[in-house]
Amino acid sequence: MSTTIRLAQQPEADELLGRSPLAALVGMLLDQQVPMEWAFSGPYTIAVRMGGDDLDAQAIAAYDPDAFTALLSDKPAVHRYPGSMARRVQQLCQYLVEHYDGDPTAVWRDVATGTELRDRLNELPGFGKQKAQIFLALLGKQFGVRPEGWRAAAGAYGDQGAYRSAADITGPESLAKVRAFKQEAKRAAKTAKSAKTEKSTKGR
Repeated sequence: MSTTIRLAQQPEADELLGRSPLAALVGMLLDQQVPMEWAFSGPYTIAVRMGGDDLDAQAIAAYDPDAFTALLSDKPAVHRYPGSMARRVQQLCQYLVEHYDGDPTAVWRDVATGTELRDRLNELPGFGKQKAQIFLALLGKQFGVRPEGWRAAAGAYGDQGAYRSAADITGPESLAKVRAFKQEAKRAAKTAKSAKTEKSTKGR
């Protein structure tokens, strides 16, 4: 699993994402409530602060929790909520150690279908249905992990030519398109909520 990735928009961070399955998983885990570039730069920052050039599930799982929280909290912080994210990263790595011998590629290496892979991803700590589908789409679109039915299992995130998520980002232009899509989706949701509230008020 080694490919050209442009999610962090930083050469060193993207290079790590392209060659490290665990870095890609951790980046996906961190991708909430912060800009995508910030989230996907996190694995590189963690690796550097741990004194290595890659992430190791065994090492992170065994790290002292308070020290790991401090590691993510040092300025610049790895995430807006470094404490809670430090716990989630450790929980993810502990799960990988317990269920996959610390090898993240084992999550997808022997799956037969996209549905099976989505379900496995959904079981990872810190991953829900949406995050599992986005990472499934990322694996299929950019890492060549394409079990039967992977696009369907990824839902709309698997659509070809879509600009919905991290799975579709290959550079600054596509990043701008994904960001525009997300902003429009937020506006639509806000409008729908306002309309529902107004209708509820009138019905009283």
